[in-house]
Amino acid sequence: MKGIIAGQATTVNDTCTDCGSFVDIGAVIDEQDTVLELSFAGAQALAEASEMMKRAQARFNHTQGSIAQDEAGATLKLVFDVSVEKMIFQLENGL
Repeated sequence: MKGIIAGQATTVNDTCTDCGSFVDIGAVIDEQDTVLELSFAGAQALAEASEMMKRAQARFNHTQGSIAQDEAGATLKLVFDVSVEKMIFQLENGL
């Protein structure tokens, strides 16, 4: 057990010998991590970015979104109200 604890990152606190490892949730979720940027390429890049923005704003009312186009496609920037909304949206949409 001492060898396992010595090999862990400082963000991991494994003190339970019965149930396995756990991570301090503060090490995984940063409350300031509310911005998600997604890149889309191809002829449908703008339409796909717009659809993803509509999906995010329908799911979370206070989500702000902007789309920037360039020669490679489109980049969608979503700003969620809180970091957990961003995480939920990523999980629900396989991002």
